[in-house]
Amino acid sequence: MNDSALYAQALPPGPVDPDAPLTLLGGMTPAAFMRDIWHRKPLLVRQAVPGIVPPVSRESLFQLADRDDVESRLVSHFRNRWKLEQGPFAADNLPSLKARQWSLLVQGVNLHDSAAADLLGQFRFVPDARLDDLMVSYATDGGGVGPHFDSYDVFLLQVSGRRRWRISSQTKLDLVPDLPLKILADFTAEEEWVLEPGDMLYLPPQYAHDGVADGECMTYSIGFRAPAYRELAGHFLAWLSETVEDNEDLNGRYADAGEPATAHPAQLPAQMVRAVTEKLSALRWSGSMVSEFLGAHLSEPKPSVEFAEISEIALKKYNKLALSHGVVLAPGSIALYDRTHFFINGEAYEPPSALARWLRLLADQRCLSAAEVTACADLPDLMETFHHWALEGWLQFGPASL
Repeated sequence: MNDSALYAQALPPGPVDPDAPLTLLGGMTPAAFMRDIWHRKPLLVRQAVPGIVPPVSRESLFQLADRDDVESRLVSHFRNRWKLEQGPFAADNLPSLKARQWSLLVQGVNLHDSAAADLLGQFRFVPDARLDDLMVSYATDGGGVGPHFDSYDVFLLQVSGRRRWRISSQTKLDLVPDLPLKILADFTAEEEWVLEPGDMLYLPPQYAHDGVADGECMTYSIGFRAPAYRELAGHFLAWLSETVEDNEDLNGRYADAGEPATAHPAQLPAQMVRAVTEKLSALRWSGSMVSEFLGAHLSEPKPSVEFAEISEIALKKYNKLALSHGVVLAPGSIALYDRTHFFINGEAYEPPSALARWLRLLADQRCLSAAEVTACADLPDLMETFHHWALEGWLQFGPASL
């Protein structure tokens, strides 16, 4: 058993007070930002994070890009030709640091670095169901990914060096054909700024932008999930078909007693269409079912996320440590809840109200202190459930040093 995997590196950030002004938002409250800016218009914040120190060094970023469990991309624009490569990348296979116009993009850095996770946690005034990850973009002079637009909201935080951003509210979003990147065919900048360490630019979806490194630099992108309705519909119908397995209206198989002989064997039988139409009409759903689906679907970690499973730890020993250290959600764990369910990493539970209170607190805070674990430890099956989640690598103890 790897004891270090049992303990969190640091306590995660808790909820953000919606009514407390944030330097991160230029002195706005999260409530005002979400009401007036979010999904509506860009916002430039000078010194959103004053005196910022890069949570991840260039060397550490290159090490992450060399891992199989980390998604990384290399974008270059050499000799006026765009090129996109997928990682992992050994450090000695990256272009020279002296070469211009290349960028290394590393996704999900918050899953591997506690300081990056802490930075991402400052944006939890947006629901966790929408929060995606923290991507780090390292670029040499002139590096970028070309003028483009995103289908989701994004905060672009300059962490080191300088990057020049040009943005446009243009509605013409045609792309250059036959390129490995989605680059706008026509881009006309309306505003332009140079961001220095600590500066941040927020952009709503579909807002055209182009960021070019002014010398070596690192930019952090805090992105948000905006699943397409067609994609959600496909997942929901698959979930629904599994959920209604016990629905008596859908039991049985198609039968066609009395079907006459046909002279047109390739023609789809009208009786079959009517019968299947009637059976499929039995598929009904409610708002609570949609909520249950969304909670399970949106709490499912990305395929690249790997949890450090624990081979064994006795329940008695686990309880003792949980009561003395508290518990912390692992960096890759996603916990959500609705009125009746608690969701963690794609699994749905319907806890009794006494237990739901503590599970919701765990999801909002991403941890429970030793005192909070002690207060709820006697609830039926709670410690056994925590123990199971710990074995799966979903739940850790509070930092051993605290």
